[in-house]
Amino acid sequence: MKIKKKYQGIVVPAVTPVTESFELDEGGVENMFANFHSNGVFPFILGTTGEAASLCTDLKNNYIKLAGKLKRPGDMLYAGIASNCFDESVDLAKYSFDHGVDAVVANLPSYYRLSDDQVKKYFEQLAEKCNGPLIIYNIPATTHMSISLEVIDELSYHDNIVATKDSERSDERLKQSLKLWADRADFSHFLGWAGRSDEGILNGCDGLVPSTGNLHPGIYKDMAIAASNGDSVKVHALQKQSDLLGNLYQSGRLLGESLWALKVLMNEAGLCKPHVVPPLQPLSDGEAAALIKGMYEIMELEGLKIN
Repeated sequence: MKIKKKYQGIVVPAVTPVTESFELDEGGVENMFANFHSNGVFPFILGTTGEAASLCTDLKNNYIKLAGKLKRPGDMLYAGIASNCFDESVDLAKYSFDHGVDAVVANLPSYYRLSDDQVKKYFEQLAEKCNGPLIIYNIPATTHMSISLEVIDELSYHDNIVATKDSERSDERLKQSLKLWADRADFSHFLGWAGRSDEGILNGCDGLVPSTGNLHPGIYKDMAIAASNGDSVKVHALQKQSDLLGNLYQSGRLLGESLWALKVLMNEAGLCKPHVVPPLQPLSDGEAAALIKGMYEIMELEGLKIN
């Protein structure tokens, strides 16, 4: 029987809705959060999908404050605090906890390459200064460093470090992670590799963090329910739907381009505007039209409804 943990479930790495002038689109945030709540999933704001590395402090603070106001009883709220400046991460963590965030999430700074000892010391310092629940986020695609499982396991016994979110695409790493933490009541493992959501949820992951959940959170809600019922056939069928939608906006695109493409689809679904923050840029109207056409084709093929 799977262990019940405080930090678990479907956590959607939320986009950051912005206006054409790059201010927070509060209406878009409200639409997204209503969609998350109705599907029983939780938001993780200011992460990679949320373009956090491109956002000014005021916009981040406004997003955190609004997210805290929109939080409903029983919801969990996660916020990214990663910065190349240590003090900025600490300040954002404290601001997050003051405005209703349940746990903060930090990846490594992305400029200097660090040794394992430096990585361990960095997260220990951050955990002490943040003075609240901290999740270690491993994403080599943007930091160009992989946090070793040995280091994460050592850090997992720190009182303030409660989980890891892993977006590294390695089947062996996933297998070893579950061996280490699936049965740990005091430490959670979130999988940020949507292409292995089925394998993760069937084999002991505590939660999934799929960017496609911005568009269709119900796929992952249903996947978690099917997994809890031992229905692996349904889990794998839902993975197919996840792959179809994920490939639609990600395949053949740079990460930043895929974030624009995701927002195009969300705009079509009535959730938020398609604007991205510089240095990211929109692609052509033709590409937007092709994306939307592709979405409707998948919806018809799979019998899906968006939003």
